[in-house]
Amino acid sequence: MDLVLLPIVLLAAFLNGYGIWNDHYANSYYTTAVGSMLSNFHNFFYASLDSAGSVTVDKPPVVFWIQTAFAYVFGLHGWSVILPQVLAGIGSVLLIYFMVKPTYGLAAARISALAMATVPVVAAVSRTNNIDSMLVFTLLLGSWFLFKGSKQGSAWCILVAFGLIGLAFNMKMLQAYMILPAFYLFYLLAFQAKWRRKILILISSTAVLVVVSLSWAVTVDSIPEDERPYIGSSETNSVMELAFGYNGLARLTGQQNTSGDSGMPNGIGQGNNRGSRGDSTSAPNQTDSGSPGSGQAANAPDNDNPNASGTNTMGGMNGPNGNFPNGQMPNDMEMPNGRNFGGNGGGGMGGMFGTGEKGPLRLFQTELSGQASWLLPVVLLGCIAIFAGLRRRNITIKHKEALFWLAWLLPVAAFFSVAGFFHQYYLIMLAPPIAALTGAGFVAMWKSYRDRNGWQAWLLPVSVLLTTLFGWYIMQVYNDTIGAGWSISELIAGILITVILVVMLRRTHRWKQGFIVAGFVVMLIGPIYWAFTPITYGGNSMIPAAGPTGSNSMFGGAGMGMPMGNGPGDADMPTTGGRGGMGNRNEEVDTATLNYLNEHNTGETYLFATTDYNQAAPYIIDARAAVITLGGFSGSDPVYTTEELEQLVKSGQVKYFMVGGMGGRGGNSEVTDWIKEHGTEIPTSEWKTGTDTGSMNNGDTENEAGLGFGFGFSGQTTLYEVKL
Repeated sequence: MDLVLLPIVLLAAFLNGYGIWNDHYANSYYTTAVGSMLSNFHNFFYASLDSAGSVTVDKPPVVFWIQTAFAYVFGLHGWSVILPQVLAGIGSVLLIYFMVKPTYGLAAARISALAMATVPVVAAVSRTNNIDSMLVFTLLLGSWFLFKGSKQGSAWCILVAFGLIGLAFNMKMLQAYMILPAFYLFYLLAFQAKWRRKILILISSTAVLVVVSLSWAVTVDSIPEDERPYIGSSETNSVMELAFGYNGLARLTGQQNTSGDSGMPNGIGQGNNRGSRGDSTSAPNQTDSGSPGSGQAANAPDNDNPNASGTNTMGGMNGPNGNFPNGQMPNDMEMPNGRNFGGNGGGGMGGMFGTGEKGPLRLFQTELSGQASWLLPVVLLGCIAIFAGLRRRNITIKHKEALFWLAWLLPVAAFFSVAGFFHQYYLIMLAPPIAALTGAGFVAMWKSYRDRNGWQAWLLPVSVLLTTLFGWYIMQVYNDTIGAGWSISELIAGILITVILVVMLRRTHRWKQGFIVAGFVVMLIGPIYWAFTPITYGGNSMIPAAGPTGSNSMFGGAGMGMPMGNGPGDADMPTTGGRGGMGNRNEEVDTATLNYLNEHNTGETYLFATTDYNQAAPYIIDARAAVITLGGFSGSDPVYTTEELEQLVKSGQVKYFMVGGMGGRGGNSEVTDWIKEHGTEIPTSEWKTGTDTGSMNNGDTENEAGLGFGFGFSGQTTLYEVKL
């Protein structure tokens, strides 16, 4: 056993897992789905958001199946649904180690493992119940089988490798396919067999990939719509359309579906309805579990839809005619360094969530560089060292594996450089190739430096200098928050180590190797500090990201360019997290509401239905109550028609409806109007304790709490009793 690996693994465990027991709801959208999935197999299979099994979440179910299994064993808690991602993050560190070690040696494996453990976005994402940590682990596991199969000539390993990519597709759809160029390239280069057998295995592997990828999607789409939930965030109630549209091409173009600001926080933009599911007037299908089987989900917890039709928008947020006075966001839409986060040519919502401006240097911009880009200078110069001795007839396994990691890194980096819409935490896809190439490349530069191998010997000191300069560039933006000592110390130390390495280049000294190690440690000052920020500054469970603004920012580490409370002139935003992680907008269970609904329940299947899933979340998670969400995530999706609601009420399945809430939107206007027309408003004093917990009860969207703008975290909640 490598004793050096143990502290690296312990570091990863600490970064990923410390304090997760304090996150009550985690990403409440997903935790609510797990609570619903625990109730019956119908909800489990479809990854239903609500107890009625009427609408799915906007991603495939595999990760939620795993989270549900953990919740079944340990109970439904924030930490129990986060734990699988913690373990996946640790597993990714181990996989990087075991993939790098056979080819590049022990030192490279250790460096790669440490680099993987300290990529800031990995630490930020792995301590939430978002999908990406498990996705990366699955992709790395498939890559490990690919390496093993290619070295051993095992067709079965190759089939398993491609099958795991198909499994990853059922975690986050087309994002899993981003590494397929690397898979095909490495297989063609490294798998030793006659071309006929090679092509046959490749065709078979591709078939396995397609079959596994589409197994759940085709199964669900083949089931009649009135016998299954609506597919959340889809336009046509189709998993296939969701995969290749909303979760596919739309990510590149930035043109999401046209539902009313779907995926945006409720109330941010008024949006229009998504439309009708058709002419069906039948009631939602009842399964044996008593779960209606139709409906549509609202959009993702990653707040994924940028464009709301019918509104004057600023990248999906309300523009001059919306909730922001004069169309102006707090802090003038600026990043901590004064950069306009909307960007020029940001495209769709590309700049909305602190993702910078499109272009070849996007990953080096302040908005994104702190998540995963710290070691890119080492990767660049390390690859030069690896390929410096490449000859056409002398392509070694080192070159082939380096090409694999490059074929993973470059397409992913290119995508994020031009993509119209994504979140900072998606950059976790860059972490494995950066970590692997850091270890392999640093050792290659180390050897060239030690052997005084001409111009290649200069690569090591230059890499130390460039990487520390880049680290200073990233950190100095936040000097007012973290103090100037961190950035200046790294810069001075980097320059000092560089000078020493240059002086010692032509000399032999017993401390020479120690200074090389010191150079690498200095390069890690920035990423290690950033990796700790989700712990030291707090994290955002809905849209995780690393950085000193991670806990205060509503939309990730750099937020929407709105650092809150971190410096002069920053907008002092309210806490909106309830007992969940930052970024959630949940109310907690109001005991008065719960008691009232239970006491007045006359045998109805569902305690209540609501237009705001945030209201349903604590009752499903904490009280384990059966609740219907009428509009999925955003509240605006046509999960039910008025005819279906009428049938639900007449059949005695539900009689209480909550309208409004933290978004104050009322969801689908047709459904809301029907509830108000046929329902009797229950006086607030009879069923609610004081004002809404976890929200600002203002009703005035312009000047409450000294904000000067309505951000959709307020609005009255009204309870209606509908009897027909």
